[in-house]
Amino acid sequence: MIILGIETSCDETAASVVNNGTEILSSIVSSQIEIHSRYGGVVPELASRKHMEAIVPVVREAIKTSGIGPDRLDSIAVTRGPGLIGCLLVGFSFAKAYAFGLGIPWTGVNHLEGHIHSVFLEPDPPPFPFISLLASGGHTGLYLVTSHTSMELLGQTRDDAAGEAFDKVAKMLGLGYPGGSIIGKFAEKGDPGKIDFPRTYLDKSGFDFSFSGLKTSVSRFVQSHSAGYKEMIPDIAAGFQESVVDVLSCKLLLAAKEKRCEHIAMVGGVAANRRLREKVMNDAGRAGIKIHIPSPDLCGDNAAMIAAAGYYHLIDGGLQDWSLDVFSRAL
Repeated sequence: MIILGIETSCDETAASVVNNGTEILSSIVSSQIEIHSRYGGVVPELASRKHMEAIVPVVREAIKTSGIGPDRLDSIAVTRGPGLIGCLLVGFSFAKAYAFGLGIPWTGVNHLEGHIHSVFLEPDPPPFPFISLLASGGHTGLYLVTSHTSMELLGQTRDDAAGEAFDKVAKMLGLGYPGGSIIGKFAEKGDPGKIDFPRTYLDKSGFDFSFSGLKTSVSRFVQSHSAGYKEMIPDIAAGFQESVVDVLSCKLLLAAKEKRCEHIAMVGGVAANRRLREKVMNDAGRAGIKIHIPSPDLCGDNAAMIAAAGYYHLIDGGLQDWSLDVFSRAL
């Protein structure tokens, strides 16, 4: 089954052609980072307008690069939510119209399920059941994944998502946007043990997260060192990053032990963080648990993961009603 995937939940316009949910024939991503970086974050109205400009050429390029024509598409999978409503509507409306024009079935995909399915686009996907940590700019949660269409949320952030905390701390330090990659670069030059920021585990036997306290701790440190904090930015970045990494790894391994899963996955934009990948791989190795992490290109928002998740819904008969609409928050 050849599926065209479409993703427009935030600030990437993406289209991908995927065969049988595992083989990527093409993957095109048009990023808006340069546009939004001047504002220190995504401007929703501007993002949706840029999606309108990019959706047709991006889909056209994805089909051309795949080496097949539109007449060979069997179905379309598109992000339905969660995300920014204006952005979602661009991709969702386009996908429905395109499917109607081609006379093929389509399905709406939960963006979070898409991220979890990014590991199935790699050569060695995890067997069921497994625990997946999803860490991105808008979401941080732990899932018990028992099938391609069955995922139980074990715990999630009570405030800021991990990626959101990276963005806010980067803005606080005057480093720009997006925060994840910038903080990571500065952290490589710093000493993670120089500044001991708090680790917020909440209930150590539970699976929920909280990063607002850590963000506040960084803010207070900067305020109390206002005269010379700029020279300390690498150490601040390293200390902050190490705190986030410690909590994410601890909760992920805890969930695997509690649910007796021998395989874990880590997905979402934050999963591209070099220090986080290193920490989780080391901790999992010591615990005898196998870790599955998609390549950095598949960690960020992309349409291949949407096509992969859509494939399993389609083969289960998950065709969509034309009256369905997008949603902004996780259902």
